Amino acid sequence: MNNKISLYWCLLFLLPLILNFSEANDEKVGDIYELKKGNFSVKLTNYGATVLSVVLPDKNGKLDDVVLGFESLKDYTNDSVYFGATIGRVANRIGRAEFTLNGNHYKLVANDHGKNTLHGGSKGFSDVLWTAKRHIEDSHITFTYDSRDGEEGFPGDLSVSVTYMFVGHDVLAIKMEAKALTKATPVNLAHHTYWNLRGHNSGDILSHKILIFGSNITPVNDELIPTGDIAPVKGTAYDFLEPREIGSRINELPDGYDINYIMDPSSSEHLRKAAVLHDSVSGRKMELWTNQPGLQFYTSNMLNDVKGKGGFVYKKYAAVCMETQGFPDSVNHPNFPSQILNPGDTYMHSMVYRFTAN
Repeated sequence: MNNKISLYWCLLFLLPLILNFSEANDEKVGDIYELKKGNFSVKLTNYGATVLSVVLPDKNGKLDDVVLGFESLKDYTNDSVYFGATIGRVANRIGRAEFTLNGNHYKLVANDHGKNTLHGGSKGFSDVLWTAKRHIEDSHITFTYDSRDGEEGFPGDLSVSVTYMFVGHDVLAIKMEAKALTKATPVNLAHHTYWNLRGHNSGDILSHKILIFGSNITPVNDELIPTGDIAPVKGTAYDFLEPREIGSRINELPDGYDINYIMDPSSSEHLRKAAVLHDSVSGRKMELWTNQPGLQFYTSNMLNDVKGKGGFVYKKYAAVCMETQGFPDSVNHPNFPSQILNPGDTYMHSMVYRFTAN
């Protein structure tokens, strides 16, 4: 009898803990929001301030989702390819996962090849819950996040916001802002959507044509860390100064495109045209403007049978990423544009996507 009583009280004590553990495991990953104007719609989540879908008409009025992604929000918590995510505190790679700033040496989380830092570390801005603010369905939504001092090894508290907004007919703008609060810190935010203008489930993008307004690139070593050199693209497989198919010279490269283009100077005081992507089958065209000095052109080389929306399996070259940014590993290359943000200063990154179909 005493043993039964002891077991009863033990279970009574443990039951709340068991229930709390279950609730924690079933905790909602994030919320889904939509921007919609006519037949142009964008779905987003506050998990990683991520774009889940972009639905657009083709030249015949047929609607398709033109970005890759997962079927459920829970899948994004195990995402290693950064579908649609906001990347930070520093996008792209930092060599040896370290840098020195104002006499202080900072060691970061090495989540790339066990040596380098990629996209902000093992838990960058793509893997945190943001706060959704000011959501107006036919206009805009803003996500905010407060990054603490020492997060993934980076110095200082940082206040960050990302706003997605409609600014015209089939025009999507993204505005990223950050303010350093306590210490100087590197900041390089980026948007990591995977685009396939024929539709996310249509196959590869090798027949898409692209024009990139970048006459030079920052060459990389075998770990994709910039060497510090600047190289002209004219006449090489990286030359997209005139529109041509992405797959036309891709076989000349060891593993597809994954390189930072240096944006050509522009007469505009605000935004410069970065690239134009076009698919002849759907007729869809995407034009991209930015205020940043670089554009990472990535042909989804590392996609390897990733199960996505509707159970469709994404393979290598299933999409293209066009990530406007500061230069990779800028903190370790004094000849690259600085990404250091001092306390009280504000970082601003703007990009505008215009979609047409004909």
